[in-house]
Amino acid sequence: MALPSVVPAPASITSAGSAPFAVVGETPIVGDAEAARALRSLVETRTGLTLATRPADAGRSAARDGTEGAIVLEITGDGPADSYRLAATEASIVVSGADAAGLFYGVQTLGQLLSPAAFGWQVPAVTIDDAPRFGYRGVMLDVARHFHDVATVKAFIDRASALKFNALHLHLTDDQGWRLQLESRPLLTEKASATSVGGDPGGFYSHDDYREIIDYAGAHHMLVVPEIDLPGHTHAVTLAYPELSEEPVLSDHIREIVRDYGGALPVNGVAYDGMAVGFSSLKIRDEATYAFLADVLGEVARLTPGPYLHIGGDEALGTSAEDYDYFIGRVSRLAADLGKTPVAWHEAGTASDLDPTTVGQFWGYVEPIDGMDAKARGFTAIGSDRAKLILSPADAIYLDMKFDADSPLGLTWARGVTTARRAYEWDPAEVIDGVADEQILGVEAPLWTETVRTLADIDALAFPRAAAAAEAAWSPAVGASELRTWDSFATRVGALAPLWTSQGIGFTPLEGIDWVSEDATGTTTAATVDAGADA
Repeated sequence: MALPSVVPAPASITSAGSAPFAVVGETPIVGDAEAARALRSLVETRTGLTLATRPADAGRSAARDGTEGAIVLEITGDGPADSYRLAATEASIVVSGADAAGLFYGVQTLGQLLSPAAFGWQVPAVTIDDAPRFGYRGVMLDVARHFHDVATVKAFIDRASALKFNALHLHLTDDQGWRLQLESRPLLTEKASATSVGGDPGGFYSHDDYREIIDYAGAHHMLVVPEIDLPGHTHAVTLAYPELSEEPVLSDHIREIVRDYGGALPVNGVAYDGMAVGFSSLKIRDEATYAFLADVLGEVARLTPGPYLHIGGDEALGTSAEDYDYFIGRVSRLAADLGKTPVAWHEAGTASDLDPTTVGQFWGYVEPIDGMDAKARGFTAIGSDRAKLILSPADAIYLDMKFDADSPLGLTWARGVTTARRAYEWDPAEVIDGVADEQILGVEAPLWTETVRTLADIDALAFPRAAAAAEAAWSPAVGASELRTWDSFATRVGALAPLWTSQGIGFTPLEGIDWVSEDATGTTTAATVDAGADA
């Protein structure tokens, strides 16, 4: 008998060898109130059923007494962080979380197990014992190239948390716009937030907007990682504080990007809506720059309850190597002095005075080129007793890469089209020589938005490839179990199609995946799209 489809693949799943559990209108949810609300909403969205709930005391009693016909949700305090156990029989379902997050993830798994039956809905009789491979499992949304409002960010949180991601990295600033209101530096949003790539409208988050995002993420067991990208990617600063910025460095590469993608060359003090990168820089040796950053990073740190503060550091082509080294050392210490763990893109691993608590984020390829791996290893050389790297290989899990050569969405600079199979068939511990699981904080799938204007665009690019990234972050290593293969994933993720459809996720049915559909009677069928490009 084939095992049911769960994504990301659990650490252990076995068939209980009995009839399924029937989910009908009278099925009660008993136990933890927060998890019960999440499950009730998920079941209603998927099935149309509105299940009754009972208080926590009833849940604990049901778990002990084996009350039949109930779905029991409980926090036990046993096991590693984020872990859970799901035991489904014909008589009952018990989901036990080591903590509130683990119980939430168990509820997401239970939602994936729901399937239509002749009598209504059912959950197969299985036992799942599950825990994440990595503690940090992130997605990134770039709200600088194109601004995305609070409702869109919340929808992205819904989608990501259901796949057991627990961090939302918000890329808040770039050449095209500044997206977070700061009371200490109000000109940033007054003068530098109005535009996006291609001349599209901009926007920004007020303090209240930002708190709303943080609170919503927290309710879904996700922390927010804000990024203020420095010292490059800072052209927007020139609109508000031109005295802090160097003149753009207009290399041949910049001119090629303008030629290929349109727009004008950047000019200090003029809003930039093109797609070129690497031309901007703050004034590295001016103390006014560091007074500015003390205000900016200090306010962002106070607004953000999570442990991380991302200081960028990528593609600073308009900054000399000596100045870059000086800047990264100084700003990483500033972030650490604010009580945050600094995070920086892998280029910062070369800085000689990098704060030893800094976490590096690798955006190079699965097979690194141009010494990118050596730069990333710079983070593990200091404070090496801690996990120090986040893996975001661009040619695997940059969700903004084209999934098809003919797609109007996405780019192709990361080794061309990124198919679902290529997004899946890599392993974090095999990317950088000498960096194994114990030195990897986790995995993050970025979604840059040069071509992304709407939630529909996000869905089309991110799904199903975000599920592949989720599996790299949560599940055992590739090949460690019968589930951790491309063939297994192609079947399991295809089975999520009816769930995603019910949730309004406009995924792209990529090639080589066994996509399941349901008709009006609940009958399911599976069809594989021509696998030519994914073979």
